[in-house]
Amino acid sequence: MPRPAAEDRPESTPSTPQQPEKTSYEASPEVQRWLRAQASQRVGAKPPFSPTFFAHQRDRLWVLSSLERFYEEDLISDVLHAVKSGKEATVYCCAADPASGLDYLAAKIYRPRMFRSLKHDLVYRQSRAQLDGEGHEVRNDRRWRAHQRSKRGQGERVASWITYEFQTQRLLYEAGADVPRPLSQIGNGMLMDYVGVGAAAAPLLREVELPRDEAGQLFERILRNIELFLACDRIHGDLSAYNILYREGEITIIDFAQAVDPRYSADVYALLARDVERICRHFARYGVAAEADNISSELWARYLHGEL
Repeated sequence: MPRPAAEDRPESTPSTPQQPEKTSYEASPEVQRWLRAQASQRVGAKPPFSPTFFAHQRDRLWVLSSLERFYEEDLISDVLHAVKSGKEATVYCCAADPASGLDYLAAKIYRPRMFRSLKHDLVYRQSRAQLDGEGHEVRNDRRWRAHQRSKRGQGERVASWITYEFQTQRLLYEAGADVPRPLSQIGNGMLMDYVGVGAAAAPLLREVELPRDEAGQLFERILRNIELFLACDRIHGDLSAYNILYREGEITIIDFAQAVDPRYSADVYALLARDVERICRHFARYGVAAEADNISSELWARYLHGEL
């Protein structure tokens, strides 16, 4: 059969190079092993956990695995919506299990990126108790430092970070600080009281325009909390109007992932001074006059002399 003339041949379409399919970090072998380990600890006595809220497809398995144990322990019955999502963690509004006697609970779930090396946590790690995989304090000896550089050690480092936040929040709550009551910590998840009206979360302090006659009282309340934290050997380390909730004239301080213990390093005074300075700067807009340097230096001096 004669070949068709060139003008009769169909035009060839240039081939498009195949783009490699993107894979999420959640699909990495390391994270999948972690998910399987969590699944192996399931109680298995309840129907499968199938929450109303479905996260983005890339995160769905991770979210379900992280919250499933709270469901199996009769703490939550459903996940309703995401409240706040950051680089390292997402907070979800959960329907509380009827057995808890509560309506809603907040679940803070650390994201898989926490399994990567924590590049900027040196000052925080040097200023707090170091915990092993069982949550026990360990000494920073040579063998332990070498273990921390292994893959298993890095995983324990992440677990230690989360456990430390839970323990700090529990310590402060029991001391009477204005923080959410922590209920449980399993794996990469923390469960605590939900601060809001119904399922609607309380706004951040930075989102609220306060009456001037109320601003001074709230300012003093926050300073009282900073003092109470210090009396409990803790400095928030990242305090600002971005992690203080406001509801009906009351404040609730959140996010203790970067809290430090001044007994381990005197260098953390700079973090205390920064916390105080940020609060003073925020309330200055309401006419609250305060000298941040004087407040932080006086608090530090009283702490060092055991007067808090």
